[in-house]
Amino acid sequence: MNDIIVMRNFRELEVWKEGRILVKKTYNLTKILPETERYGLTSQINRCAVSIPANIAEGCGKDSNKDFARFLQMSLGSSYELETHLILCEDLRFIAPEELEPIIDSIQLLQRRIASLIKYNKS
Repeated sequence: MNDIIVMRNFRELEVWKEGRILVKKTYNLTKILPETERYGLTSQINRCAVSIPANIAEGCGKDSNKDFARFLQMSLGSSYELETHLILCEDLRFIAPEELEPIIDSIQLLQRRIASLIKYNKS
C-alpha cells in the first residue's frame, strides 16, 4: 500500500528548531578547540551538528512517512556521531567536563525527541 503524500513544514518542527540551537552551541564550543584541530575534530564536529537540522529539513521534502523517517534516522545518527566527537574532545582534554555536560544534555534530549518522531512516522 502506498503512503499518502504529506506536505511538511520543517520550520514548524520543534526538533528542527532545537537542532538549529544545537548548531549554535556547537560552533561556540568548537571555538575553544586547539588550532591544530581546525581541519580535524572542529570541522567534523561542526559538520555533524549542521547535518542534524539539515537532514530533518530534507526529510520534510520527501513524499512518504517512510522516507521522512529515514532522514530522521540520518539526523539521529549524526547526533550520536556529534556526541561521540565531543566526548573524545573531553578525553583529549580539549574540553572540560563542565563545559561539555550542558551540550551533551541538549544532544541527548534532541536524540529522544527525534527517536519519538521516527517512531510516530513509522506507525
